Amino acid sequence: MARSYRELLVWQKAKALAVQIYRATEQFPKAETYGLTSQIRRAAVSVASNIAEGQGRLTVGEFLHFLGQARGSLLELDTQLAIGLDLTYIKPDQHEILDGEIYQVLGLLNRLIESLRKGRGQQGLKP
Repeated sequence: MARSYRELLVWQKAKALAVQIYRATEQFPKAETYGLTSQIRRAAVSVASNIAEGQGRLTVGEFLHFLGQARGSLLELDTQLAIGLDLTYIKPDQHEILDGEIYQVLGLLNRLIESLRKGRGQQGLKP
């Protein structure tokens, strides 16, 4: 297990995604500043933040809980970007790139969750 969340590839990719999201939403209409732009940015930041917070917790169960929160925020982000695409706030090619990044982070999250669940069962750890 990583000694720091900063060593986790999933956290590194989630943080990079959040930066990409901030850049992608800079061109959203000003009327969306407190609407979709804010929602998208908060969801993106929440992914990396929940990974970090969970890794800093004391039990595997707590870590899994926060990884689940990160996963939920990631899927929320995916939905919000799809809405941005439908509203033509984001270009299809840009959406495709971000969508690929989202699913890369999702795959890493899913594998980490599965690994922790398996390790927890083998070691008899309690939630």
